[in-house]
Amino acid sequence: MSNIIVLFWVLVQSIVIVAAQSLLKIAVGLFGPFELTCQYFKGVFTTWQFYVSGVLFIASMILWMYLLKHYDISFVYPLLSISYIISLLVGCFIFGEVVPLTRWIGVVIVMIGVYFIIK
Repeated sequence: MSNIIVLFWVLVQSIVIVAAQSLLKIAVGLFGPFELTCQYFKGVFTTWQFYVSGVLFIASMILWMYLLKHYDISFVYPLLSISYIISLLVGCFIFGEVVPLTRWIGVVIVMIGVYFIIK
Protein backbone atom coordinates (compact mmCIF):
# COMPACT_ATOMS: atom_id res chain seq x y z
CA MET A 1 0.00 0.00 0.00
CA SER A 2 2.88 2.35 0.74
CA ASN A 3 4.11 2.12 -2.87
CA ILE A 4 0.71 3.36 -4.08
CA ILE A 5 0.98 6.38 -1.78
CA VAL A 6 4.48 7.15 -3.05
CA LEU A 7 3.33 6.77 -6.63
CA PHE A 8 0.43 9.13 -5.94
CA TRP A 9 2.72 11.85 -4.53
CA VAL A 10 5.26 11.41 -7.32
CA LEU A 11 2.42 11.68 -9.84
CA VAL A 12 1.19 14.89 -8.18
CA GLN A 13 4.73 16.28 -8.13
CA SER A 14 5.19 15.36 -11.79
CA ILE A 15 1.93 17.03 -12.82
CA VAL A 16 2.86 20.18 -10.92
CA ILE A 17 6.36 20.39 -12.47
CA VAL A 18 5.04 19.79 -15.99
CA ALA A 19 2.38 22.47 -15.44
CA ALA A 20 5.11 24.86 -14.28
CA GLN A 21 7.26 24.10 -17.32
CA SER A 22 4.27 24.45 -19.65
CA LEU A 23 3.34 27.86 -18.26
CA LEU A 24 6.97 28.96 -18.56
CA LYS A 25 6.93 27.82 -22.21
CA ILE A 26 3.79 29.90 -22.77
CA ALA A 27 5.33 32.94 -21.04
CA VAL A 28 8.51 32.91 -23.11
CA GLY A 29 6.55 32.16 -26.27
CA LEU A 30 4.43 35.28 -25.97
CA PHE A 31 7.34 37.52 -26.95
CA GLY A 32 8.70 36.01 -30.13
CA PRO A 33 12.19 34.59 -30.52
CA PHE A 34 14.28 34.27 -27.38
CA GLU A 35 16.63 37.21 -26.87
CA LEU A 36 19.07 38.08 -24.11
CA THR A 37 17.68 41.60 -23.79
CA CYS A 38 16.12 43.53 -20.94
CA GLN A 39 13.04 44.19 -23.07
CA TYR A 40 12.46 40.48 -23.67
CA PHE A 41 12.83 39.53 -20.00
CA LYS A 42 10.77 42.50 -18.86
CA GLY A 43 7.96 41.20 -21.04
CA VAL A 44 8.29 37.62 -19.82
CA PHE A 45 8.58 38.61 -16.14
CA THR A 46 5.39 40.63 -16.31
CA THR A 47 3.10 37.83 -17.47
CA TRP A 48 0.80 35.97 -15.11
CA GLN A 49 1.99 32.70 -16.66
CA PHE A 50 5.52 33.40 -15.45
CA TYR A 51 4.39 34.06 -11.87
CA VAL A 52 2.08 31.04 -11.70
CA SER A 53 4.92 28.97 -13.13
CA GLY A 54 7.14 30.15 -10.26
CA VAL A 55 4.52 29.25 -7.66
CA LEU A 56 4.16 25.79 -9.20
CA PHE A 57 7.95 25.32 -9.23
CA ILE A 58 8.00 26.10 -5.50
CA ALA A 59 5.09 23.72 -4.84
CA SER A 60 6.90 21.04 -6.82
CA MET A 61 10.06 21.57 -4.78
CA ILE A 62 8.12 21.28 -1.50
CA LEU A 63 6.54 18.02 -2.68
CA TRP A 64 9.98 16.76 -3.69
CA MET A 65 11.39 17.68 -0.28
CA TYR A 66 8.59 15.66 1.34
CA LEU A 67 9.36 12.66 -0.85
CA LEU A 68 13.09 12.86 -0.16
CA LYS A 69 12.48 13.13 3.57
CA HIS A 70 10.27 10.04 3.74
CA TYR A 71 11.52 7.69 1.00
CA ASP A 72 14.77 6.42 -0.51
CA ILE A 73 16.06 8.59 -3.33
CA SER A 74 16.97 5.45 -5.25
CA PHE A 75 13.26 4.59 -5.23
CA VAL A 76 11.54 7.94 -5.81
CA TYR A 77 13.95 9.62 -8.22
CA PRO A 78 13.49 7.07 -11.02
CA LEU A 79 9.73 7.45 -10.58
CA LEU A 80 10.06 11.08 -11.66
CA SER A 81 10.30 9.68 -15.18
CA ILE A 82 6.51 9.81 -15.03
CA SER A 83 6.95 13.51 -15.82
CA TYR A 84 8.38 12.50 -19.23
CA ILE A 85 5.12 10.76 -20.01
CA ILE A 86 3.01 13.70 -18.85
CA SER A 87 5.14 16.23 -20.76
CA LEU A 88 4.87 14.20 -23.95
CA LEU A 89 1.07 14.16 -23.62
CA VAL A 90 0.99 17.90 -22.89
CA GLY A 91 3.23 18.60 -25.88
CA CYS A 92 1.01 16.52 -28.12
CA PHE A 93 -2.46 17.50 -26.92
CA ILE A 94 -2.01 21.04 -25.58
CA PHE A 95 0.82 22.47 -27.68
CA GLY A 96 -0.07 20.52 -30.82
CA GLU A 97 3.42 19.10 -31.22
CA VAL A 98 3.94 16.21 -33.60
CA VAL A 99 5.23 13.27 -31.58
CA PRO A 100 7.02 10.60 -33.61
CA LEU A 101 6.46 6.90 -33.03
CA THR A 102 9.90 6.51 -31.47
CA ARG A 103 8.92 8.84 -28.60
CA TRP A 104 5.70 6.91 -28.01
CA ILE A 105 7.75 3.72 -27.87
CA GLY A 106 10.06 5.44 -25.39
CA VAL A 107 7.06 6.34 -23.23
CA VAL A 108 5.93 2.71 -23.20
CA ILE A 109 9.44 1.68 -22.12
CA VAL A 110 9.39 4.31 -19.35
CA MET A 111 6.00 3.05 -18.16
CA ILE A 112 7.38 -0.48 -18.01
CA GLY A 113 10.32 0.83 -15.99
CA VAL A 114 8.01 2.60 -13.55
CA TYR A 115 6.06 -0.63 -13.13
CA PHE A 116 9.25 -2.53 -12.25
CA ILE A 117 10.35 0.17 -9.80
CA ILE A 118 7.01 0.01 -7.98
CA LYS A 119 7.04 -3.79 -7.85
